[in-house]
Amino acid sequence: MSVSTFSTSHRSSVISTLRAAGCVFAEDEAELILSTAHTPSEVAAMVERRAAGLPLEHVLGWAEFRGLRIAVDPRVFVPRRRTEFLVGLAAELAGRAAVVVDLCCGSGALGAALAAGLEQVELYAADIDPAAVRCARRNVVEAGGEVYEGDLYDPLPDALRGRVDILLANVPYVPSGEVGLLPAEARVHEARVALDGGADGLDVLRRVTKGAPAWLAPGGHLLFETSEGQVSAAVDAVERAGLAARVVSDEERYATVVIGTWPGRGAGGFRD
Repeated sequence: MSVSTFSTSHRSSVISTLRAAGCVFAEDEAELILSTAHTPSEVAAMVERRAAGLPLEHVLGWAEFRGLRIAVDPRVFVPRRRTEFLVGLAAELAGRAAVVVDLCCGSGALGAALAAGLEQVELYAADIDPAAVRCARRNVVEAGGEVYEGDLYDPLPDALRGRVDILLANVPYVPSGEVGLLPAEARVHEARVALDGGADGLDVLRRVTKGAPAWLAPGGHLLFETSEGQVSAAVDAVERAGLAARVVSDEERYATVVIGTWPGRGAGGFRD
């Protein structure tokens, strides 16, 4: 069924319920629910879950990310729209063809979105959370990639060492003491392992940067998000690993991305 299939009164009822539940963009959310649901009973169930505080993306079963519908299962990290900025930077660096690894992949949104814009790609993704891995397989395999379950680099094929052109690492970077301050949609409905970055928020990042040189191709790039207050420490971690660091920001999206480049000329990882 489509939005037009449901009556105006039904649509108004959905909007009223969502608005009463505190949904700021009730009209937009109603349109998405009505366009996703197939029956009135499914609409009612989705509205009930949303009114109870479940993230809209978990209610719908998908999130829009760089023009793609990314499958998102319950308890899996929802890709943030600000992270589209990171993927855009990665696309510029990747050029026509690239070997891409998406670490801490969650739903696999970053890798799938980057792959969609490349002519040729080898795509690999990994996450420690089994629920995320199951979800990522729905998105990454469709993009022609492979998904592995395990801690950071541990599950990746050894044949990737020294061949990775673009290493996307959407690591958790919220300090442990601040996780409780996050909006309930994240704090309650997303896995803590996808949010908690340790005492200063950079524990996972330091492990990623330390291991990156073994996996990056000459001239390959590591890209990750961080907060403005963490930039100095994040850059230090990149440089300690032997990578050249630069910081790029998008004020409109409140996005700060650090790019670490492994010394060498050109990206030499892709094989036809």
